[in-house]
Amino acid sequence: MLDFPGAKAAFTSRMEFISPNAAEAVPCFRILDDLGRALDGSDIPEIDSSLAVKMYHTMVRLQTFDSIFYEAQRQGRISFYLTNIGEEALNVASAAALTKDDVVFPQYREHGVLMWRGFTLDEFANQCFSNEDGHGKGRQMPIHYGSEKLNYFTISSPIATQLPHAVGAAYGLKMDRKNACAVTYFGDGGSSEGDFHAACNFAAVLEAPVLFVCRNNGYAISTPACEQYKGKHAIQLLAGRGYGMTSIRVDGNDALAVFKAVSAARKLAVEQSKPVLIEAMTYRVGHHSTSDDSTKYRSGEEIAHWRSVRDPVLRFRRWLESNAWWSVEDEKELRGAARKEVISAMNQAEKKNKPPLSELFTDVYDTLPRNLLEQEATLRDTVSKNPPSLAPH
Repeated sequence: MLDFPGAKAAFTSRMEFISPNAAEAVPCFRILDDLGRALDGSDIPEIDSSLAVKMYHTMVRLQTFDSIFYEAQRQGRISFYLTNIGEEALNVASAAALTKDDVVFPQYREHGVLMWRGFTLDEFANQCFSNEDGHGKGRQMPIHYGSEKLNYFTISSPIATQLPHAVGAAYGLKMDRKNACAVTYFGDGGSSEGDFHAACNFAAVLEAPVLFVCRNNGYAISTPACEQYKGKHAIQLLAGRGYGMTSIRVDGNDALAVFKAVSAARKLAVEQSKPVLIEAMTYRVGHHSTSDDSTKYRSGEEIAHWRSVRDPVLRFRRWLESNAWWSVEDEKELRGAARKEVISAMNQAEKKNKPPLSELFTDVYDTLPRNLLEQEATLRDTVSKNPPSLAPH
């Protein structure tokens, strides 16, 4: 053994190249089978009936919100939308395992996390309709939510840019000795970005208390995982073992497994000040967004199978029913109430005014520079020449 500046290495007189197939397969942790039954020998996490029912309520509201707002976009009522269908368990169960002091850096398919934290249906709707009460003040695309109050950083469209930010925030929490961690979500496509690798190395070297939650739904935007990576376990081997991070692969459609894994990962991150990678295997049932037609790269039969047979919400419901915590009457009441609440929030948001033009130039500079003052004057001159019925206030 000799200590090189770059690494400690044991010597051998035998020349041997390392095969890419040398690594062992990475197992996937789960507690419930596809029918919602606990596997033999499973260690069920400590979840009482009130927490479990709250998790299920949130999953159903999320599912309902997605369905209605997806249709609203198709009707031309909003410009863009992106659903969470098929990944509800991962969103809600991971959020339930965190505290509100933990800082979230989302990608764009984590509105279930924000819903769990208390973001209201009205707040979601106002943002999607870009009205005067929306947190983005009309300056963000629909679904680009954010809430300073709920420690949920505003979504940014570019892929994986939130990952280094999360590590920086985590390092700040460590320096301030806070009993909290940063949590960042990203898809398997995000792991192909340079920011992912920079963030992993940054976190490992600085021992930052951050959770990297990868939603591996197998398709990124439209590229199958087999076309992104040659190796079958690339995310685990590159980020986990490659960068020296503790990691786990979990069934992202199993709410109990996700809750248990994230709870344990958070404990490691906060108490031992270390980053943890959680690769959650899941499936995006919906199109990537309303700008996508996913049948171009996967079959309708495959989508239907995951929607009906492997629905994570139904899977969790069956487990609730097996514990006598849920009934057919409860289901009917919840579904009906959720639909009414979402439609009401949507209709109210649609009626509100758009933000004033002045909001296009605020919240960046304390005092507007001359070039922006000139742009605002030009814009107002252009608007003043339009018919009053078309001019925004």
